[in-house]
Amino acid sequence: METQELIKALAADNRRSGMPMTVAWSGAIALAVALAAGVFFAFLGPRPDIASAMQTLRFPFKIVAAIVLAVSCLGALRSLSRPETEPRDLLPTLMVAPVLIALAVIAELFAVPASTWFPKLFGTNALVCLTFIPLIGIGPLALLLLALRHGAPSHPALAGAVAGLAAGGVAAAFYASHCTDDSPLFVAIWYTMAVVILSLAGGLVARRIINW
Repeated sequence: METQELIKALAADNRRSGMPMTVAWSGAIALAVALAAGVFFAFLGPRPDIASAMQTLRFPFKIVAAIVLAVSCLGALRSLSRPETEPRDLLPTLMVAPVLIALAVIAELFAVPASTWFPKLFGTNALVCLTFIPLIGIGPLALLLLALRHGAPSHPALAGAVAGLAAGGVAAAFYASHCTDDSPLFVAIWYTMAVVILSLAGGLVARRIINW
């Protein structure tokens, strides 16, 4: 039997012996969003001026960017749960959100005076951002890792890291509606650092718990 046929056979056997992947992913994603929403509304809630903030460009952009990150990483994660997936093929999908943020940063640097760059970059909520995005995202990450155990990823650590990115995107989308620092400069630094915390955690945990 050729290697690819063996991989497919093992993956099929894995799917037969456990929960169907479609059910596992649908349930995990729905519960992840619900759990993130619950933690967000329990501890933070939307900012008081959200109605007026929605009339600006920066505020909705950071929410959209976070949703794009979550959706693209969830799609990549489902692919990574299959053993025949080649990680390099997923790079274009995973780069969509970073490219959006990079373009927004470039636009911001041209749009505002250089004297305001550093104040906008550091903002006023950096510590809150680094605390609450991981806090909101840790539950969704756990659910996505559990869903991964019903698959057969050939690269468990990478799959776990992408699960962390997806959970971070979900968490950041909720947190962004609370945060009053709307500059892409702030988002590019602090949101990214918070999401990376979840990604690192996902990669480390996945190496230990995902075996097939």
